[in-house]
Amino acid sequence: MPSSFQSISGQSLGSLDSLKAAASRDPKASIRETAKQFETLFMQEVMKSMRASTLSSGMLENNATQLGTEMLDTQFAGKLAGQPGGLSDMIARQLQRQMGIQDLKSLTPEKIAAASQTTLAQALPALATKGIPNHVQSFIQQHDAAAKAASAATGIPASFMVAQAAHESGWGRREITGADGTKSHNVFGIKATPGWTGKTVEVQTTEVINGQAHKVMAKFRAYGSYDEAFKDYGKLISNNERYAKVVAQAQSGNATGFARGLQQAGYATDPAYAEKLAKAIHTTQRVQSTLA
Repeated sequence: MPSSFQSISGQSLGSLDSLKAAASRDPKASIRETAKQFETLFMQEVMKSMRASTLSSGMLENNATQLGTEMLDTQFAGKLAGQPGGLSDMIARQLQRQMGIQDLKSLTPEKIAAASQTTLAQALPALATKGIPNHVQSFIQQHDAAAKAASAATGIPASFMVAQAAHESGWGRREITGADGTKSHNVFGIKATPGWTGKTVEVQTTEVINGQAHKVMAKFRAYGSYDEAFKDYGKLISNNERYAKVVAQAQSGNATGFARGLQQAGYATDPAYAEKLAKAIHTTQRVQSTLA
């Protein structure tokens, strides 16, 4: 089961004593309650992930306001969980099928807990990627290995790099290509600076100058593979003093700080770059959480 879901199942299964009491009285009700607990915990994780990737102003923010936000999220998750047709219904049905609910005498809290592990692994990934287009999921999966290799060398989370590659290339649909249609594998939109000695591709791009969008011709780096692109991106970001603060934010897992830092360092001229990148990071993390 994906690691990000293990903590959720661990929290829910930790209340085994209360499950024992409930199961002895009403096995079916015990299954429904277990399913609702899973849905509540999962929704809390989703809200937490969404807030982590949301750009906040930083004004009037402190430990007290953060605690208040977390408490509010917990209340919302509890109220939303257990609704007819929701995730808890799906989990409950799967638990009943797995354990043979007709045989109520053999149903024990331990069996509920064991079956929940398998059910959760099946149900949550589908919910986590609900509403995310197939081409987006495919892009994330395609570049997962290259991003992890670059992450090991730089300390920048793989999700941050995949998300930036996704934003720069339109989830792979606007990849830079040569005049003959040859792929450049440059999913990060890295320009060919004077010191670049590799292959290049010249294409038209949009630059925002003094608040106005302009079409200009520019040279971009070309690579032999996506692995080379991720590796070069890692070198560019981690070996350039210009991005020192960006790398520090990334290594601390601060998606918002990473996105803002890139924009402030001039990686792109789009004034909404940080906000767009933060959203892409959130989407990427949702999909990556389902990968083994």
